Amino acid sequence: MPTLKLAHFSRYGDLARLLVAHRGALRKDMAEDQADATALAVDANRLVRELQELGPTYVKLGQVLSSRVDLLPAAYTEALRRLQDHAEPLPFDVVRQVAEGELGARLSSLFTTFDTDPLGAASMAQVHRAVLRDGRTVAVKIQRPGIRPQILEDMDVISELAVTFDGHVGAANRAGLSAMVDEFRRALLDELDYQHEAANLRMLAEVLQPYSHLFAPIPVEEYSTARLLVMTLIEGTDVGRLEDTAVPEAEGETLVSQLFKAYLDQILVHGVYHADPHPGNVVLTPDRRLALLDVGMTGRLSPELRETLVRMLVALGEGRGTTVAGALERAGEKLPDFDRNGLQRDVSALVVTLAGADVQHMQVGRQLAELARLALANGLRPLPELSMVGKTLLNLDDVARRLAPTYEPATAIREHAASVTRDHLFSATSPSRLVSTALDAKALAERLPDRMNRLLEAIADGTIHIRVEGMDEREIMRSVQKLANRAAAGLAVAALLLAAAIFSITSRGPHWWGISSFTVIFLGIAAVLGGAIMASTFRNDLPQRRALRHGSRKR
Repeated sequence: MPTLKLAHFSRYGDLARLLVAHRGALRKDMAEDQADATALAVDANRLVRELQELGPTYVKLGQVLSSRVDLLPAAYTEALRRLQDHAEPLPFDVVRQVAEGELGARLSSLFTTFDTDPLGAASMAQVHRAVLRDGRTVAVKIQRPGIRPQILEDMDVISELAVTFDGHVGAANRAGLSAMVDEFRRALLDELDYQHEAANLRMLAEVLQPYSHLFAPIPVEEYSTARLLVMTLIEGTDVGRLEDTAVPEAEGETLVSQLFKAYLDQILVHGVYHADPHPGNVVLTPDRRLALLDVGMTGRLSPELRETLVRMLVALGEGRGTTVAGALERAGEKLPDFDRNGLQRDVSALVVTLAGADVQHMQVGRQLAELARLALANGLRPLPELSMVGKTLLNLDDVARRLAPTYEPATAIREHAASVTRDHLFSATSPSRLVSTALDAKALAERLPDRMNRLLEAIADGTIHIRVEGMDEREIMRSVQKLANRAAAGLAVAALLLAAAIFSITSRGPHWWGISSFTVIFLGIAAVLGGAIMASTFRNDLPQRRALRHGSRKR
């Protein structure tokens, strides 16, 4: 666990002065009641400038904090969402030295041309246009020398302060500040590794393949290292600089619809997603497609959290507040003062309010951020991963507002829910999960008769006592026989599921609707047998229980 270090005291002082100078950002409840909103906006913009001066770590941290409406007043989150990372370009001699050191060869031997003026310069890297010897025009992203040690030191300072605040400041501990910083540190270190970004580009290209209006640059593997990334050059205008009339309404709807659904696929199906799709990273190309750039920062979600998000987003789109509150509870950590009734009441009120809102106020990112605020107010600490998803969707809200102001993401969620559910069931990983489930069911069915024998032996030996009313020995044996028959039927269902899973991962034999015909047949038989078991339960067991209860009342 990080502790305060003497060597970092000057850096602590810098951050302390920053916090004192902008203490209005730390008093959310009072800031929202101040009449002078202009003063808040001025202070928020000054905070943005000071974060830019502190360097890339603080710029990225400010961008992450832009989604935390549960922590900061609206004036500050709005300003932080506009936070952009710009820096003075590196001298070309430095660029040449870094590039040739990474590639192990002179630039002239690998490229026919290499522009000395950068296409863009940020505090972590800058990008140059070049042409490979085979004629491909590429973008070369070069990491600034010395930036990794600087970021590591910055993150040490921030982590140490976060742990200290968690231990001494109730609001920081309540919000899980150190957990949020740990998630941010992981994402930032991933962004520093360009081989990781190259892998993200390959993943993104695969995810975007079904979407004709979306694509991402392709990395040139043989020329890419941890500090240098060569990829196909994307030309066009980033969404943040488009004129209001640059995209017709129908075209904008198509572009945003595909973009939003592609991110639903990334977040809810694949569990790995591009976490920084702000308008400057989304480019409209001359052929009227959208290209996604700068995919170094990614978020990751566990299968359990993905399923919870599916329930939450679908229920949010359908206006079911209680279901949203239940999903939010599963995606958070309960604090000692957790108030389930208060959470359900507040979330239901928010969902009702959203149901009557106009399209411009139906952004999903804003809704998730507001849900996080309500959760914290009712003693539920949202998981850091949920905050990262909220930040991503907030960025998508900005893109959607610029390209298609009337687009309704809630409608897209409802339409895409069936596809997401199908992918959960029939994705490449589903057969293995189905096999695992079938094996568990098989093991349970195999162990059940032995456990029943041991239970009956214990009863016979007098080592266990059961209170039985109104049941004779014949009734007991009849119940045991019925249980054994159902155990055998359950074993048969498990075997059928196992066979279906095995055939689902083979390409041999006949196929129906893209699925092995044997899988369909075995699943059908299993469904019929399972239905027969359920029917028998309802037909025999329930009337018998009612009769027993009736007899008990008579006695």
